[in-house]
Amino acid sequence: MGSGSEGPSWEGALLPIGSTVREAARCLDESHLQIVLAVDGDGRLVGTLTDGDIRRGLLDGTGMADAIDGLVEREPLVVLADADHDVVLQTMARRRIHEVPVVDEGRRVVGLLTWSDLSRPAQRPNVLVVMAGGEGERLRPLTEHTPKPMLPIAGRPILDHIIDRAVAEGFRRFVFAVRYLGEVIEEHLGDGSERGIEVTYLREEKALGTAGGLSLLDDPVAPILVTNGDVLTAIRYGEMLEFHEQHGAAATMAVRRHEWRHPFGVVNTDGVDVVGMVEKPVESSQVNAGVYVLEPSSLDLLEFGQPCDMPALFERVREQGGRTIAYPVHEPWLDIGRADDYRSAQEGFRG
Repeated sequence: MGSGSEGPSWEGALLPIGSTVREAARCLDESHLQIVLAVDGDGRLVGTLTDGDIRRGLLDGTGMADAIDGLVEREPLVVLADADHDVVLQTMARRRIHEVPVVDEGRRVVGLLTWSDLSRPAQRPNVLVVMAGGEGERLRPLTEHTPKPMLPIAGRPILDHIIDRAVAEGFRRFVFAVRYLGEVIEEHLGDGSERGIEVTYLREEKALGTAGGLSLLDDPVAPILVTNGDVLTAIRYGEMLEFHEQHGAAATMAVRRHEWRHPFGVVNTDGVDVVGMVEKPVESSQVNAGVYVLEPSSLDLLEFGQPCDMPALFERVREQGGRTIAYPVHEPWLDIGRADDYRSAQEGFRG
């Protein structure tokens, strides 16, 4: 178990316990890590040493030519190779440490877990498609010269918030389905290279609905995640993708519970007889949250360049025997389709 394929090698942090403070300082500098792993002649961990330990030692009168023995932390946090990374990360956060040595049963060093490696999400092969071609008619005049996904929230376009959340979960490949004022989006994002991501575009010649634009997509090799470009949510895209895969679904729709209080008392009758009455009842239903996961095979049910809405695609999947499931969303969610929704989104991001 190493410290990460792109990071510095943990072997560079190894140093014999009899080394000097000067050698330890050089080890820190050359390894580009923040820890020295002091080991005995058999490679067993004796203790650890950090830059802070060295500085405190120098303030207390330790010289650069002195041995590190007196500065080494003899009981550092260590883990075995099969340790749960989530638990390790939580422990590191609680103890405010950045590296944890990995040892075997004989306490020989076999690796190093670093905060940056554990907190960095694994890069996903899946494409995230953002449906961004709508005209936003209900938001006019705000959308007369600005496509809806480019409307600012907390000083940044909606689509930037979508990208940031996805990147934080390991997504690097993005496709934007554009039509109305699509050039504004393309000018803003380019090919994504400045953000460290890959961005391509599906250019709709006519309105293709909430799913039709996916017919223009090159055949994906893994399930794709699709989101409407006007949905602002704290949903965990990666967890939804994993939920989809765990349930063997062909198509997954994020849904959220919507409650509506009837403004009047509801009367139940049997002919002319009143058999019951409920005063202003609250009705509850599951509504489409505008985020989906689709298997590549589901896209085969779309006709190239022909309009199709997502409910219709789900129906086609069911008719072909595919499993369609719902992913319950409890996280904050807002569909920015009206001026009131836009104001709510702006207020929600204040502070």
